[in-house]
This record gives sequence, structure tokens and C-alpha cells, in this order.
Amino acid sequence: MRKAMIVWGGWPGHDPDLCASMIRGWLKAEGFEVRIETTTAAFADPAIHDLSLIIPIYTMSKIEKAEALNLCAAVRSGVGLAGHHGGMCDAFRDSVDYQFLCGGQWVAHPGNIIDYKVDLTKPDDPIMKGLKSFEHRSEQYYMHVDPANEVLATTTFTGEHASWIEGVVMPVVWKKRYGEGRVFYSSLGHRAYELDVPEIRTLMTRGMLWAARE
Repeated sequence: MRKAMIVWGGWPGHDPDLCASMIRGWLKAEGFEVRIETTTAAFADPAIHDLSLIIPIYTMSKIEKAEALNLCAAVRSGVGLAGHHGGMCDAFRDSVDYQFLCGGQWVAHPGNIIDYKVDLTKPDDPIMKGLKSFEHRSEQYYMHVDPANEVLATTTFTGEHASWIEGVVMPVVWKKRYGEGRVFYSSLGHRAYELDVPEIRTLMTRGMLWAARE
């Protein structure tokens, strides 16, 4: 049985506890044994090197250098990392080690909750196969991203809420390698109920399975 660890905490506005519960259920349905932790100290545990998958759900907050380095080393050795929205890529803003691992960092969501479109860029990728571009109402994340990411979906900013970014095409979903490990991220899912949007649930589930070490 593959083992996964979900670590949730930080800013409560992203419903980290509810998201952790939902994702735990999805992973258990896929045959994973799931460990839940609520402090960043879990990332320093040597035992995480034996996991198949780690899911951070920890918006903002801080991570100790030793915790970040152990997490990075675990993924570099083959443990998968997967997550969504601010729980993964607006976590630990002062840790460049963590940002290098994740492949991106949130910097803005102009207009806050707005309507926007998610465009699939690789519809034949196994994570996205069968899905179509879709409209969504939530925070449209503007991010600093790693050019090494393999981008699976994007969104285009209209400039309505920040005129200077009109026409900017921004990655929404990506996957990447980090050493021997696989990393998957989706910027969708500001609140827990959004994870039940069929397209979001499908790509998240597939993305976690792709990232997980066999």
C-alpha cells in the first residue's frame, strides 16, 4: 500500500482542514494509506523519505530551514509532491528552497473573486485527457513561475483589474521534475467546495496519482 502525508495549517481562509479531509478521502479511495499532520515539523521527519506522496496545504506561515531542506531532499530522492492554490504555492514565502521545489509562487489575484477561463494547453496529457477548457469563478492567480514547468493549463488576464497585465497568459496547472521526484500543482481551489468542481477534482486526482512514487 502506498503511503501519503497531508500537512495542513497556516492561514484558515483557504479551508485547509476541509481540503485535507477531502483529499484524504480521494487518496484512500485510490488505495493509499494517508497520514495527517498539522505542523511543519512533519517535514523534518526522516520517515517522509519512505512516502509515496506529500501534499502541503499550508498557506503563508513559515517553515524552518531544516524542515524545508528535508522536504526538498525527500522529493529529490523520489517522493512525489502535489498541491493546489495557496496551500502549496503561497506557502512559506521566505523559503526560496521551497519555491524552487514547487515551481511557482503566488504574487497577486487582481479583482479578487472574478469570472475567468481555464484553457487546456495539453489536452492529450493523461492528467488532462477528456477534459475541456472551462469557465471558473474564483481568484485568478498571478504567479512567478519556473520556466522549466510543463504547463498543462493557462488563463489569460483581461487587464480589467490591472491594465498593465492585459493579455498576459499565466500557467494554472503544471507538472515538473525535481531530482527523481515528480511535482504537480494547480492554482485552482480557493475554497474547499471548489475542489468538487468536476474538472478540478479530476485533474487534482490524476495529478496526485501522477506525482506519487510507485
